[in-house]
Amino acid sequence: MFNGPAVILVLKIAVSAVTLLLGASLLALRFKKVRLHGLINAVAFGLTYATLFGLELLIRLIQPNVFAFIQDNPDSLARLRLHLGFAIPAALMMPVMLWTGYYGPRRVHLTLAGLFGIVWLGTWLTGVIGLPHD
Repeated sequence: MFNGPAVILVLKIAVSAVTLLLGASLLALRFKKVRLHGLINAVAFGLTYATLFGLELLIRLIQPNVFAFIQDNPDSLARLRLHLGFAIPAALMMPVMLWTGYYGPRRVHLTLAGLFGIVWLGTWLTGVIGLPHD
């Protein structure tokens, strides 16, 4: 039904789209457009979680063996595990970042933003560059 490499390619596109949104968010902040910064971050959060929900639906209910091509290759499996080492913390930090941006102390938000930036960069590098889609 679904081709595993094609699913990986779609995920790479989604991660890249969120990365572009996060970059646009930083530009909005640079130009002191704080509301736009928050709005762009909310959109990035929504896209990320919609993608994660769709992926989980696919691998849990629709086609559980879609990533067999990765699981059967030790190198690809190691790359996936490295990617998840960045992607899971990034996904868990996103709602915290959103909450602290809207309601939390600014110092906490800025501290988490630096850490999130590093984790997201790792997510992008290990996912877009590291995972096979051919």
